[in-house]
Amino acid sequence: MKRNIVVIDEEKCNGCGECAPACHEGAIQIIDGKARLIADKLCDGLGDCLGECPEGAITIEVRETDPYDEEAVQKHLANIKGEVTPCSADSMEDNLPCGCPSSQVKSITLNETADSADSDTASPNCLGHWPVQLTLVPPQAKFLQGADLLITAHCVPFAFGDFHRSLLKGKAVVIACPKLDDVQAHLEKLAEIFKTADIRSANVVYMEVPCCSALKRVVEMAIDYSGKKIPLQETVISTSGEIISK
Repeated sequence: MKRNIVVIDEEKCNGCGECAPACHEGAIQIIDGKARLIADKLCDGLGDCLGECPEGAITIEVRETDPYDEEAVQKHLANIKGEVTPCSADSMEDNLPCGCPSSQVKSITLNETADSADSDTASPNCLGHWPVQLTLVPPQAKFLQGADLLITAHCVPFAFGDFHRSLLKGKAVVIACPKLDDVQAHLEKLAEIFKTADIRSANVVYMEVPCCSALKRVVEMAIDYSGKKIPLQETVISTSGEIISK
């Protein structure tokens, strides 16, 4: 059948990820650094994503394609929302099934003396758990239970020198990149975390560059999908290492 369908110009697309969270059907994902329509049947052709693209890489065209499939969309969104859970807490045992040492969950004992604001020693380490990569963090990890969660872009700790003391102290943390990572996978993982971990509050921290702001949209959608009312704060860091919005 002929109908409206989203078209993405890969030459114009810079992979910023702004469009993916704006697609209410979850039909757009960032794959290999480019936005891609994963299935025509998931796209309703209304174009909610158009206004989110800073490069003008998304347009609507009329062509022969699969009809829009509401049932397929609902199944797809149900998976994102965590209604289809790939593994249980018992099977996880606080580790990912791959057995990779990087995924083994553990707590880190902090040096409370060095954690003083008046300390003359090196900046304190306020990281209280491992892992921190969102891809590796199991939603059932004990450090997430009842936590204040810091969701931060990869570049933030490098740009903001006082990251540990000012932002990380007292919080669980996961890190993600909305430009280079699998945004859809992050959305699904965060939705599951918010749904199961009884998160008290969330703070999403990202850089002032355009592609990084998509992380906030992913977190907002994940909270919405979880069905929880979780207080969300955003913190924006400049490329010169200053907090410009909090």
